[in-house]
Amino acid sequence: MLVFWKARLVILAVPKTGTSAYEAALAPHASMAVLDPPELKHAPLYRYNRFFRPMFDKVGGEEMELMAVVREPVSWLGSWFRYRQRGFLDGRPVSTRGMSFDRFVEAYLQDARPPFADVGSQATFVEPRPNGTSVRHLFRYEHQERIAGFLEDRLGLRLELPRANVSPQGAPTLSPAIRARLQEVCAADFEVWNRAL
Repeated sequence: MLVFWKARLVILAVPKTGTSAYEAALAPHASMAVLDPPELKHAPLYRYNRFFRPMFDKVGGEEMELMAVVREPVSWLGSWFRYRQRGFLDGRPVSTRGMSFDRFVEAYLQDARPPFADVGSQATFVEPRPNGTSVRHLFRYEHQERIAGFLEDRLGLRLELPRANVSPQGAPTLSPAIRARLQEVCAADFEVWNRAL
C-alpha cells in the first residue's frame, strides 16, 4: 500500500498485479509505504477501512481516494500458478511444481482450498462495505499505459517501472470446461475486471 498525502491518493496493492514494480518506482515519492508484513502491504479494502482510514480521518484525510489494479481472472490465476512453481517453494504445501494449470484452478474452485490454491479473490479484495469507502480508480492490469498516465498526472512525476517480483515466463492453458466453471463460480471477479477502466 502506498499513500500520497498531498495528492490525496492511496494505492491498494492487489497481489499479482504489478504492485512490486509500482512500489519500487513510487515508494520514494510516497508519504507512507506499507511494505511489510504482507497482510498490511496487501491490505484489502475492508482492512483499509477498518485500520487505515480511521487513522487518516483523524488527521484530516477524509478525502483520500483509493486506487487499485485488477487483472483478467485467468491471467491472474496463471500468474499465481507460475509464481508458486519457483524452486524455493519446492516441497512446501504452496508449491504448484509438477501440477497442471487445470488442477490448480480446480483446487481454487473448491470451497476448502488447499494451500497451493488459497490465493484469495480480487473481487473480495476491492469489495466495498456499507460503512466504508470504495475504490474510486479501478484499472485493468492489461492497460499499463492508462495506469501510468493517471499516476503521472495525479502525482506530477515521470514514471519508470522496473521489473520486480515477476513470475516465471509461460502461458498456462486452461481447458474450456474448467474455464466455464471458473467464469460461473467466480463471476464477481470477472465482473470487477469488466468494470475496471
